[in-house]
Amino acid sequence: MKVYVAGHNGMVGSSIVRNSPMGVDLVTTNRDCLDLRDEKSVEKFFMEQGLDAVIIAAAKVGGIGINSSDNSTFLIDNLKIQNAVIGSAVKAGIPNLIFLGSSCVYPKFSPQPIKEEALLSGPLEPTNEGYALSKIAGIRLCNFLHHEMGLNYFSLMPSNLYGMNDNYDLKSAHVPAALMRRLHSAKINDSREVVVWGTGTPRREFLHVDDLARACWQMLSRQMGGKVINVGTGTDLTISDFAILMAGIVGYQGKIVFDSTKPDGTPRKLLDISLINSLGWKHEMELETGLRQTYQWFVEALSDGKVRGY
Repeated sequence: MKVYVAGHNGMVGSSIVRNSPMGVDLVTTNRDCLDLRDEKSVEKFFMEQGLDAVIIAAAKVGGIGINSSDNSTFLIDNLKIQNAVIGSAVKAGIPNLIFLGSSCVYPKFSPQPIKEEALLSGPLEPTNEGYALSKIAGIRLCNFLHHEMGLNYFSLMPSNLYGMNDNYDLKSAHVPAALMRRLHSAKINDSREVVVWGTGTPRREFLHVDDLARACWQMLSRQMGGKVINVGTGTDLTISDFAILMAGIVGYQGKIVFDSTKPDGTPRKLLDISLINSLGWKHEMELETGLRQTYQWFVEALSDGKVRGY
């Protein structure tokens, strides 16, 4: 199988490449060679490659701060990327495609754990609505193309991700990477306290990126056209408990302070993973083990100057 991985330099894409099965012919491109927002260029590239499948891990992503302040850019850029890639895949006759979404596509107050059927059943979380709307559009497009053309295009919805090669830019990083960087810096600088956004009470489910990569390859071998499939661990914890866990792993012994003037985001996002479990996939990396491995990678990569956004 010849597979194009869009966004192979990011945390998710690099994990998909790193965990690719034996015998898969991987195709990747750098941003300076192919702008994924340019549909004509993507279409030309796909026509030349003779691809069997596409996995879309490319996206404009960020944490709650940058999302809430720039919803329009997140909506526009992600629509451009996914429309160009999915549209070009159709024109090039590529039969298989996985679109990676996010648990933020579900309504803010979804019943817990969140079933795939909750999509479009209520209002979204305002702080990342632009990103969520773009992902919902991609999900529905894959669904339409399956029903109209019989294409094996479907969507995976991962919970909050962490792992090696994450983005550690404090302006745009997600919770695990931002918190790891700040706690590490506080330890090195002997800071008395670290301030964390929000009340610490929201609950989040964290998934190691390598487990998501395994799910991609396992599901790609199936006919899942049109489906939306949650990918998670089935367990969650409060941001407060997550911060305490991370502090212990990093070795930071100062005080963690929560700034309740900052937004919390969605109160809880625990995914119902009964569907993907029934298909034979289950996560392998437990949270504490995964965070310890990630922190070890972070420290080593930092000394080599290879941490993105640092």
